[in-house]
Amino acid sequence: MTDRYILILYYSRSGNTRAMAELIAQGVEAAGMEGRLRTVPAVSANCEASEPEIPASGDLYASSDDLIHCSGLVLGSPTRFGNMAAPLKYFLDSSGEQWLNGDLIGKPAGVFTSTGSLHGGQESTLLTMMVPLLHHGMVIAGLPYSESALHHTNTGGTPYGPSHTAGSDSNTPVSDDEAQLCIALGKRIATLAQKLTT
Repeated sequence: MTDRYILILYYSRSGNTRAMAELIAQGVEAAGMEGRLRTVPAVSANCEASEPEIPASGDLYASSDDLIHCSGLVLGSPTRFGNMAAPLKYFLDSSGEQWLNGDLIGKPAGVFTSTGSLHGGQESTLLTMMVPLLHHGMVIAGLPYSESALHHTNTGGTPYGPSHTAGSDSNTPVSDDEAQLCIALGKRIATLAQKLTT
């Protein structure tokens, strides 16, 4: 039995991915479900470094229970050489027990990303973020071209999921088109979750 929430699980360093996560949560809630925002702690090559159990600000760190009991998952990360950031991958790499138990099988999932430049690996990041979700047996959903923002965006936005071009200083705000696509993905995942769990 799942709870009636969509887990929006993200890692954000400069705040852009977090801003997208909040927009996705708006879309989830517009479709009648709770959008549960969770993040993951940074990882360090220094094995002495550790983060507090509760972050000083922002959203709580995700737990395995958040993952197990969600009705759907939306995964977000900044791009790191065309792939998701290490903290998010570290969290997913520790989800072997949930994979073994089949906790996520049949639940809808989507992905989103933010990067510094227009051709900074957005699409490859989105595609590679889907791979562990497919291994978990999730039902992957992107954005259909019925979303008009996909046709005229000149910043971020792909059929694989929302993306954001933050600029080299990471200070470009989410554009109107990017925001529309984030909200649309939230609505889509929530709507699919309701259909798949009835």
